[in-house]
Amino acid sequence: MIRTSEAVLPGHPDKFCDLVTDAIVAECYAVDPVAYCQVEMSVWSDQVFLTGGTATREPLRRPLEEIVKEVGRDIGYVASNCIVADRYTVHDHVCKQTRDPREWTTHVNDQCIAIGWAGYDEKVGWLPPEHFLVHHLTDAIWQSCRSGRLKGQGPDGKLLVRVRENADDWRIEHILITLQQQPEISLMQLTGLVLTELEDAYARLKKRDRRWQAKWQEIRVLVNPNGPLINGGSDGDNGQTGRKLVMDYYGPRVPIGGGALSGKDLSHIDRAAAYAAREAALTAVVTGALTCKVVLSYAPNLDEPLDVIYEMEGRGKRLPTSWFAHPEVVGRYRTRHEHLGNAWSNYPSGKCRLRHYPLPAHPSQRTEQQCSARPELRA
Repeated sequence: MIRTSEAVLPGHPDKFCDLVTDAIVAECYAVDPVAYCQVEMSVWSDQVFLTGGTATREPLRRPLEEIVKEVGRDIGYVASNCIVADRYTVHDHVCKQTRDPREWTTHVNDQCIAIGWAGYDEKVGWLPPEHFLVHHLTDAIWQSCRSGRLKGQGPDGKLLVRVRENADDWRIEHILITLQQQPEISLMQLTGLVLTELEDAYARLKKRDRRWQAKWQEIRVLVNPNGPLINGGSDGDNGQTGRKLVMDYYGPRVPIGGGALSGKDLSHIDRAAAYAAREAALTAVVTGALTCKVVLSYAPNLDEPLDVIYEMEGRGKRLPTSWFAHPEVVGRYRTRHEHLGNAWSNYPSGKCRLRHYPLPAHPSQRTEQQCSARPELRA
């Protein structure tokens, strides 16, 4: 069966919007640990538009325009690029209230459907292999653009993979990459550097996991098939928060459930429930299930979900409905905001590449009791 997935670099305009809005969430938490934030961003050319609202008991320490430009500089929108973050005109229409945010953050204030999924094993981050693969390759290209062979290229780019999944192995058939390049480098030079980085990244993957069986020479790789991409970022396309939900979740194989995650504080039910559903699915898999999908639905002003639906292959631990109650999930995840808006921390080395899931139930922190349920995890 052919499996496909895709991912983008932090300089892609949609992902730039995600990073900025999450940096705004982090800024709200810096002044109030129970902050409310629901902010969206759109960008085109040198124009940025911020909308939404925040509520904190103390005023924010700096203007949102400063955050936009700081994130842009961090990902590479600097003088050597066609996009220079310091030149953005920021239209800030966010309603910033200095008041107690708990009116919105201590209960479910919206309806929600959230889906969590886990399967396979730790070698692929408990994700569909094709989705782990595309994030692994994207990670390699991004790191190279920052400090490796591709230093100075990007920061805009995207990757797509096609993988043939057989009973006991996976064979990559296509890798498609479009990467923004500096005008000083030719497309042929860029292609050579990209191929070297991808080959090295794939070799590391094969060394860790023998199920990746295709030889490098058998994989068809397309690099910038539209020709050189010089004007990337918001100079080449418009961007908006929440338009990369499939890559933020599990790839196209798994339904994504509800709304966007970026730009929402960690008490927002869309975000908190998505994290809870993922952790519940992981718990089921590390305790014996082969795959698990958890579907949650919530109604406003009701702490516990209307539905907790497990779809499980095999047998694993099921968590009680009370575990998914809004006060419980907020208590678990609201302190985990240190990664928000940071283009570096979105690719934690050696961990699940699903950037929105820095969870306490991450397999690297599983217990001996959990491992004993799955003997193959002891190695």
